[in-house]
Amino acid sequence: MQFKKYTKQRKGSIQGLRSFKDTLPKNIRRVINKKGHIYSETLNNWKFIVGKNLFNVCYPKSFKGSNKFGVSTLVIMVKRGHEIDLEYSKQEIIDRINNFFEESTVKKLKFVSFNEEKEIISKENKFQPNVTNNKYIKKINDVKNEKIKKSLINLNKVFKNK
Repeated sequence: MQFKKYTKQRKGSIQGLRSFKDTLPKNIRRVINKKGHIYSETLNNWKFIVGKNLFNVCYPKSFKGSNKFGVSTLVIMVKRGHEIDLEYSKQEIIDRINNFFEESTVKKLKFVSFNEEKEIISKENKFQPNVTNNKYIKKINDVKNEKIKKSLINLNKVFKNK
């Protein structure tokens, strides 16, 4: 392998296969390392952290890391009427998250209520029968490589079925 010098993002790199994380710019890597990792791992293991009963009525919305002005906070969306159940198990959820990450990552939980009926109605209004616009179809047709064109058309069909 050859070493590349004088690249914009890093001082020295190895040419060849790299992990996706290494190809990202430094600023984005910092954001992913600070916030994205905690939030994505929390999302992936949410059922394990809160249990089956609470998993059906809530989900994590966002994670705000600690800074000068506040502590690290996990924002959780809760179905209306189940706020009290979550409030009683608040400290247990914080302890489970911190045990999962083996460090004190979350110090505070913030609950935001939502009405399930409104969410369903808004999703139905957003549904469009034709997902790709005419301008995207024209761009797909302008692609010269037949394999790429076919794969984009298949992707279009998958989105139309959803």
